[in-house]
Amino acid sequence: MDSYTVTVIIPVYKPDEKFRKLMNGLKRQTYPIKEILIMNTEKEYWKYAWIQGIENVRVEHLKKEEFDHGGTRARAAAMSTGNILVFFTQDAVPADEHVVEELVKAFQDPRVGAAYGRQLADKDCRIIEKYTRSFNYPAESSIKSKEDLPELGIKTFFCSNVCAAYKRSTFEELGGFITHTIFNEDMIFAGRLILNGGSVAYRADAKVIHSHNYGCMQQFRRNFDLAVSQADHPEIFAGIRSESEGIRLVKQTAGYLCKIHKPWLIAELVVKSGFKFLGYRMGKSYRRLPKSVIKFCTMNASYWTSTQ
Repeated sequence: MDSYTVTVIIPVYKPDEKFRKLMNGLKRQTYPIKEILIMNTEKEYWKYAWIQGIENVRVEHLKKEEFDHGGTRARAAAMSTGNILVFFTQDAVPADEHVVEELVKAFQDPRVGAAYGRQLADKDCRIIEKYTRSFNYPAESSIKSKEDLPELGIKTFFCSNVCAAYKRSTFEELGGFITHTIFNEDMIFAGRLILNGGSVAYRADAKVIHSHNYGCMQQFRRNFDLAVSQADHPEIFAGIRSESEGIRLVKQTAGYLCKIHKPWLIAELVVKSGFKFLGYRMGKSYRRLPKSVIKFCTMNASYWTSTQ
């Protein structure tokens, strides 16, 4: 494991207190980090105080119109020197000092080309979202491959750049992240990796604190964009069952709410799940929609400006 050198890559835009906590968490990691590349959108929002006292940090400034979820990360990967590429989002706070070490351990298995960590709910996280986190990020680690597709469906391809690592040789061999995408570059790459015979590791001991309290329209828009990314890549997602996983989540969450004696929250669960489903279905069919409707539905309006 000592032969692996780690580059950490973090895209940021208007970083805040969580970013400061992320950087402090990286200072305490047990596994040595060779370099940290920060891809900052809009120089005016950057403060060098955030990285004071941290060695081997490089900051690249971008204009807002230059940012792309896949392209910006791909650009950083090309600039990096580590043979393991570790990605965080600016709001992912390491839960302890072992996050990088636990991600790197995944590559002791030669089949593994990508690994992602466990996302724990923050203190302010609402009950339904907290349960969703435990559903998507269980306490047990696992390794997913093509053989899991019949059982797991689209979840086989799941990977999250909130906290993820990639073996550089495999990453480059498969072409890295797609350079123009609405988002979901992590899952698109993971799908390509698995369909080419590789494996994705889920590392339950690589823990970050990361959650959102999205409202109904935010859930709608996020799922719209998710479905757009899948519709744009039928070579990966066509024919892979996806909606059954969402139904299973709703059923298990409803059961959990009854178990903790809060059945009145089932109404909120049903409404939010409906918004998610509607957003997903509309995103799958986005090519049939007028541009004005697409811009209302999306969470990433700048993507549609750049694709015109």
